[in-house]
This record gives sequence, structure tokens and C-alpha cells, in this order.
Amino acid sequence: MAAKVFLVGAGPGDPELLTVKAMRLLGEAGIVLHDSLVDGRILALAGKAELIDVGKRCGRKSTAQSTINELLVACARTGQMVVRLKGGDPMIFGRATEEVRALEAAGFECEVVPGVTAAVAAAASLKLSLTRRQVARTVHFLTGHGAEGGMPAHDFAALARAGGTLVIYMGGQTVGGLAAHFIEAGLAPETPAVAVENVSLETERRFFGTVATLPRMVGEAKPEGAVLLVIGVAVGEAGCVMDVLEGAESD
Repeated sequence: MAAKVFLVGAGPGDPELLTVKAMRLLGEAGIVLHDSLVDGRILALAGKAELIDVGKRCGRKSTAQSTINELLVACARTGQMVVRLKGGDPMIFGRATEEVRALEAAGFECEVVPGVTAAVAAAASLKLSLTRRQVARTVHFLTGHGAEGGMPAHDFAALARAGGTLVIYMGGQTVGGLAAHFIEAGLAPETPAVAVENVSLETERRFFGTVATLPRMVGEAKPEGAVLLVIGVAVGEAGCVMDVLEGAESD
């Protein structure tokens, strides 16, 4: 029996943002069960390992979590080294706890290797501090969709009162509903907001606006990649910085 299964964070997409440990484990793995959004250049680091796509994507055909759990246990029983490769960080909206518990119930030890989560990668790309003294003392990580792909059951009023910075994962398809709920809950429509598609990749796109205008901007852009939303006063300063940089490049 394999002594251990590794749940590894693949980061936001750019292979250079992988941890050293993640790269080593991929090179040693016999089987890699990976999310669909993991970049092909990262999968290439797995060498001769068997690659199994167990991706879960909103609005598309996905592998059921129960099936993923069963596959992990079955792969562990082969005696090979198994890596479960998850986009971003395994412990943020990755349902990692369910997989850890399934492995433990079957008698397998599991180690979690953290990765760079999309929120941090977006902050770095935008040169935007998610926290800032007197402006954003808190950060809230939220999911952009709920059960069956519908609106998430957030306490929008509490989030609007809390202030700080809101980071919404997987929010591209529900940005309109999210904006409407936040405005109805008391968040000022002119609150700065940005949508970032394909964070850290060459195809990354940014759309700066406000809570009120962002849904239209995202809708017109028709993003095909993963979309992260960032809302808060601090975002406005990032937008100003990007405007200055883009103006300098055009001169």
C-alpha cells in the first residue's frame, strides 16, 4: 500500500509559481489526478505519470466529488505514489477536506502541499494590496456560485457592512446577480471593482469598473477562462496605477 497521498496546490496557472515541493512531487508521482484548469505546462512536469482528469467546472460536465474520492482510494491501493493536483491552493474552495477524510477512512495517510491561491496571484499582478491601513483592514474570500450553479447564500448585508476587500472566486457567471445583491444590501454602487480572467497566464485580462458597471463589462468581454472578482476601496487605487502604467507604455 502507498504510504501517503499528496494533495498538491498547482497555483493559479503560471508554472513558475509552483512551489519547489510541488515540482518535486510531480516528478516522482506514478499517478496524478488533476483539475481541468491546471496548465498543460504543469502537467508536463509529471513526466511518465498516468494523468487522470477529474476536473470540476461550473456550468460544464464535471466529475462528481464522490467519484473523485473513490478514484483517489483506488489509485492509492496500487502502491504507486499518488498526487492529487488542485488548482490554486487545495484548502481554498477545493473540497480538500472531503478527499482527506475519504483517504483516511480507507487507511491512507495524506499530506497537503499548499499552493499560491488566485487571490494572492491577482493582487501581485495588479500590484494591489488586499489589505491597507485605514482602507481595508479585512479580506473576505467568497465563492461566486452556490448549489447547482445558482447564487451563493452569502449574508450580503453583513459583508457590505464589514468593509475591507471582497475576493470572489468563480464569479464570472454570476457577477450580475452578485452585484445586484451587494447593492441591495447597502454596498455603494460606485465601489471600485475589478474582474481578472486567467490570473497569472499570458492570456490574463483585467476589467476595472465599479460594482454597478462590472457586470456589463464582463458580459461584453465574454470571458472563457476562470474569473476572479475583487471589490473594495483599495481596488480603485490599483486601477489608477494600471492607467498610469498603460499610459506610459503608449507614449
